[in-house]
Amino acid sequence: MLLTTTAQGLYCSVGDFYIDPWVSVPKAVITHAHGDHARWGCKKYLAAKDGEHLMRTRLGKDIDLQSLRYGEQIAINGVRVSFHPAGHVLGSAQVRVEHGGHVWVASGDYKIHRDPTCKPFEPVKCHHFITESTFGMPIYRWPEPREVFKEVNQWWLENQAEDRTSVIFAYSLGKAQRVLTGIDAGLGPIFCHGAVETLNAAYRASGVTMPETEYAGRGEQRKAWKRALVVAPPSAQGSVWLRKFGEISTGFASGWMMIRGTRRRKAVDRGFVLSDHADWPGLLEAIKATGAENIYVTHGYTAQMTQWLNTQGYQAQVLQTRFTGERLDAGAEESEDLATEVTEDTEGEAEVGSAE
Repeated sequence: MLLTTTAQGLYCSVGDFYIDPWVSVPKAVITHAHGDHARWGCKKYLAAKDGEHLMRTRLGKDIDLQSLRYGEQIAINGVRVSFHPAGHVLGSAQVRVEHGGHVWVASGDYKIHRDPTCKPFEPVKCHHFITESTFGMPIYRWPEPREVFKEVNQWWLENQAEDRTSVIFAYSLGKAQRVLTGIDAGLGPIFCHGAVETLNAAYRASGVTMPETEYAGRGEQRKAWKRALVVAPPSAQGSVWLRKFGEISTGFASGWMMIRGTRRRKAVDRGFVLSDHADWPGLLEAIKATGAENIYVTHGYTAQMTQWLNTQGYQAQVLQTRFTGERLDAGAEESEDLATEVTEDTEGEAEVGSAE
């Protein structure tokens, strides 16, 4: 097999490189900059050019990083490697690996719905396809994003009418920027947690058009907060940092909001069904479009999806990984923070957040 699972992660022995390794390795090919895929301490990195600013923001500006345009090929010990859009977050890519007439595609995380903050998913023909299954059950079928953003806008307006600050929790890398580009920025001022604002800068440096935002860490902004939307990572929920906003209404943007009772368990006022992972129809569409007969299913509902694929004529099996996809708790994207940001705001409260 051209790609095999080892104790260090998915390994190409012919090319002598790893794809999204679980530990520090000499050569790492990275699908995207989320913490469970882009590990620190690797000697050399290869990633899609669109995600270069994010990679350096997360892993350090001086990392040894080579970046390729989507579709551009490079030979590594005779193995042809290229990146193709995955539609997950900015710079996310499927990794196409070819050698000896065999083509493998490691998709990383992906979604089918259009997202203005990143290039859309593009199917890649292959013999072997490695797919995620974070939401690999028929119950998961996403509403149209424009309808979700209408709900967010209406919630924001309702909170303004009742003098409450609107606080929406969204993963700081990808989801937060998608929320920012989807809402009606003319409704009021927008403030962001430090973890989000750091990554907003990387998105802007990459050429993504974003609405104006401010860092939500200064007491003099108090007058504006009642009309504001505050975007924060899930890790900020229940923190001392939230007290500065006074009376708030909380929302959570996640695919898990589709599950009955999730909003109650997360103790938020509103749940918005918005995911950066493919839903069930999206997963099936992507798999079919590859033309692959051999499917390897990672993180999520692996057993259920593998069983279903085998009934449809595919040769499917579970591929064990340490990737966790979008989680209902702090989330994989929040649990692998590059560092912890601790600053003092003007009211003397400690602000703690991830420096994703």
